[in-house]
Amino acid sequence: MQTQEIKAAEAQTLCPTYGRYPLAIAKAQGTKLITPEGQTYIDLLAGIAVCNLGHSHPEIVEVITSQAHKLIHVSNLFYQEEQIHLARKLLSTSHLQRAFFCNSGAEANEGAIKLARRYMREVRNEDRFEIITLSGSFHGRTLATLTATGQDKIKTHFGPLPEGFITVPFGDPAALENAITAHTAAVMVEMIQGEGGVIPLPKAYVQTLVDLCAQHKILLIIDEIQTGMGRTGKFWAHQHLGLTPDIMTSAKGLGNGLPIGAILCTENIAKGFPPGSHGTTFGGNALICAVAAKVIDIMERDNLCQRVTAMGKWLHQRLLELHSKHPQRIAEIRVHGLMVGIELTSPGATIWQALLNQGFILNLTQDKVLRLLPPLIITQEELENFIQALDKVLSSVPA
Repeated sequence: MQTQEIKAAEAQTLCPTYGRYPLAIAKAQGTKLITPEGQTYIDLLAGIAVCNLGHSHPEIVEVITSQAHKLIHVSNLFYQEEQIHLARKLLSTSHLQRAFFCNSGAEANEGAIKLARRYMREVRNEDRFEIITLSGSFHGRTLATLTATGQDKIKTHFGPLPEGFITVPFGDPAALENAITAHTAAVMVEMIQGEGGVIPLPKAYVQTLVDLCAQHKILLIIDEIQTGMGRTGKFWAHQHLGLTPDIMTSAKGLGNGLPIGAILCTENIAKGFPPGSHGTTFGGNALICAVAAKVIDIMERDNLCQRVTAMGKWLHQRLLELHSKHPQRIAEIRVHGLMVGIELTSPGATIWQALLNQGFILNLTQDKVLRLLPPLIITQEELENFIQALDKVLSSVPA
């Protein structure tokens, strides 16, 4: 099918929930996306921070093929060696001791909320259930996680929303402290707000957050759905500041395109999930666990975190040079490894479209932020080509 045929067929078959980019993708290889008509684009989005190893990675394809011949799915009624292999590898990247596998980031965050509440009541015997989150955050689209999300636009017409969630202003220590009550179970944050515009938590605020959690004996949940799996140059973004969250969530890059989410927690917190308290039919099946384990192997073998750090430093410098050249068009550059926000001084839809016309796929978030989440295998040449294209677009496209 050609692109126009696909668009017409979708209009008759699917719920119109997505504001699609004006492209259909028929094939992907490495950092390239190819349309049915044969047009090639450089992928600077990686399926929204998912395909960190690039598309159709030959070793991932081989694992999918070999595991599919062995075992795909039998449900969580059975012990499965593949889950153990993945859990050991994933836990070895952090200070945490227990894992639960599900199907997505939203499910991981939903599960983390359930775990925090049940731990407080089951283990600590305290009626703590409130979850504090920050404005600008994004934690998912289930009823609980969209309620936790600090963006009103995704909550429209979904009420009544679940109780027990409090959103406080981003980066405001006093507001955070004032929101803590005798019913507070946890604070859930992203180290860098991705959908919010690639906004990092200020270091001083993070220290206050840690201190308040310790003082009030509440849990710290860190959402690493987008920032984890080497995206910022550490395996997990919170490791840049030496944090030790009680619960952490992962997804996106963990499966390199296959759906998987994970909740990691301490041994003590895991007591909040006794048998029968939580579950999933598809989560952690043999196929996806084998793939995710291979993803971690490749990341460690190829030193991708170190590569991301070096590439991020180079990219940051080049973008700062571009900022100096276009101070009237670029408000701020935010680079954290290969998680990049280029904030424009005016709405960026025309800039985004012009870059798409030049063959570069990236994201526009918060109306003015060009967000780049490229595969971690992106080359310096490909990023340089993007910078040159952006330079030309900023010089030629009216604000």
